[in-house]
Amino acid sequence: MVDWSGGNDTGPKPRADAIWACVARMGRAEAPQYLRNRCLAEDWLAELFEEEQAAGRRVLAGFDFPFGYPAGFAKAVTGSADPFALWAWLERRIEDAPAGNNRFDLAAEINRRFGGKGPFWFNGLKRDIEGLPRRKTGYVNPFPERRAVEERAPGTFSCWQLGGTGAVGSQVLMGLPVLARLRQRFGAAAWPFERLDNWLAFVEIWPSLTVGSVPDGWIRDAWQVHEVARLVSGLAPEKLQNLLNVENPEEGWIFGVGQEDELRQIAAQPPRLSNDCFALPPGVNWTPVEDALHMLEARLHPVTGIETAGVDQATGRVLAEDVIAERSNPPLPNTAVDGYGFAGGRGPGVHRMPLVSGRAAAGDAPGQVREGAAQRVLTGAALPDGVDTVVLQEDVTLSAGEITFRGPIKPGANTRRTGEDVQQGDVALTRGTRVGPAEAALLAAIGVRQVPVHKPLRVAVVSTGAELVEAGATAADGQIFDANRPMLLEMIRRLGHQPVDMGRVGDDRAQLAQLLDQAADQADLILTSGGASAGDEDHVSALLKEAGAMTLWRIAVKPGRPLALGLWSDVPVFGLPGNPVAALTCALVFAAPAMARLAGAPWLTPQGFEVPAGFTKAKKPGRTEFLRARIRDGRAEVFLSEGSGRVSGLSWAEGFVELPHEAVEITPGTPVRYIPFGSFGL
Repeated sequence: MVDWSGGNDTGPKPRADAIWACVARMGRAEAPQYLRNRCLAEDWLAELFEEEQAAGRRVLAGFDFPFGYPAGFAKAVTGSADPFALWAWLERRIEDAPAGNNRFDLAAEINRRFGGKGPFWFNGLKRDIEGLPRRKTGYVNPFPERRAVEERAPGTFSCWQLGGTGAVGSQVLMGLPVLARLRQRFGAAAWPFERLDNWLAFVEIWPSLTVGSVPDGWIRDAWQVHEVARLVSGLAPEKLQNLLNVENPEEGWIFGVGQEDELRQIAAQPPRLSNDCFALPPGVNWTPVEDALHMLEARLHPVTGIETAGVDQATGRVLAEDVIAERSNPPLPNTAVDGYGFAGGRGPGVHRMPLVSGRAAAGDAPGQVREGAAQRVLTGAALPDGVDTVVLQEDVTLSAGEITFRGPIKPGANTRRTGEDVQQGDVALTRGTRVGPAEAALLAAIGVRQVPVHKPLRVAVVSTGAELVEAGATAADGQIFDANRPMLLEMIRRLGHQPVDMGRVGDDRAQLAQLLDQAADQADLILTSGGASAGDEDHVSALLKEAGAMTLWRIAVKPGRPLALGLWSDVPVFGLPGNPVAALTCALVFAAPAMARLAGAPWLTPQGFEVPAGFTKAKKPGRTEFLRARIRDGRAEVFLSEGSGRVSGLSWAEGFVELPHEAVEITPGTPVRYIPFGSFGL
């Protein structure tokens, strides 16, 4: 996708109002390219097309300027209504160099054919040009001001204006000659004038049709081509075909006009993960825990779609956008206590003032209190006009229609200011926040009824191994009950995601592949346990390797070590160890923060605490260790056995003691890092 420019060279430093281009494949966009002038842009496009053609790929190239003029112009200029006749006519006459071009002179030449007062206007040069008005004073246009598609797309600009805000006219004059050359060189088909059955297609786009606000740190033009490229490259074939089914053989058409709402919904969905998102750097063998976590954090992004939910339905969901307060909280100044309100504070000594009739209670419209008088006010009541201070009722003596109290009391005492909690228009909750009871209360307090949230992350769980049987079934010698699946399903539920139970499968590669296919259709992430190493019966890692999207991470961690990571039908797979203790440890340490990120939340870094040890251990260097632990009498005690088969230790524990990669000697009282399970989100 290309954001074009009709002006001169924009210099070496990337800037706005320049040419920007972005390549995307399968819904994944590369970094936008800054192209400082049209000569460089044409060369860059030609090189890209040559590479794609040599690789046997099909290309849809979008350009953000009109491919045609309003009806009648092409025939009046060239004698033919064929838009390509006009492309060729302009290509023969436009002179272009990085430092300047002849677009204003050519526009004036065209205008003089029709009386010299239109259709083009705006002269950006210092010299006057006969036939090209600088402003629209006396302007006469013998052709329609807009194309039919522009009447359907509010906010578009006229192709007759050559300069100033929305100078689309210069982009057309300087863009069509480039398209004419590229079309002839590569045999491209231009939409909607031709059938798109070539390997290269040119399509007219308008990013403002679907692209929303620009994130901080982005240049608008770069952001727009990035998002449009991502959107269009990720469309299903049938959806793309439907969007291209329009006809306008002379004027052209803007891609997506008439289907804006549907495109915006698609644009709001996150990009897919790349096939190499789990690839290890060359030469890496054993990966320290910290490095593994940093790689996951850097490579993962939200994969769940976005929808709107009522505040009462948003609990447990992750906000997809910042939430702006629609009303201040509190909306009006109010009283924080039961008491008596009046204007101004009072100094030391005894004070008496008359008491007006009535009272102000929560929910009452604010009344008015005359100067020097007081009124009864109840907690939460909007302060009446003339009241800015409240004295507590227990500090007041009431008699004969007046109150008596002893000062001093400061002005504004015992009151709340308008918006002292949240001001209208402020960001009340930031994108990535998981909505809990407290957040739901805040959203209601600031008048928000609906919020954009990520759809729940669906996490499929698959147990593998011929030795497994369902809990409660008859187990033969050598068989064990499947403890991992119920453990992982409950963990997923506790973390706020949607578990999908796919059952278990024996050591049958074909059946496992079929089950993974089903899981990929139903889930955004797949957790498997068992078969994640490199042995003969480790079918998870073998299948992922056959699919071309698998990396076996040998992590320097105890318990655990092998962690198979890959994609199955574009769905990420975490292949956990089969041992329950190792499976839960790896799931909490590696999968839990990954799930939070995939669900739209920030990366989860569990909060640990330094506490004195209540145990003795000599640890060798080379691995980070997670010991099942709990706090008793202010000290961390650990489970007696470190064996990974001791499932009872998981129930006994309330968290982990994390021992560093280096060697350590621990005796009672040595400071150690304790991480409660709650810090992982459980």
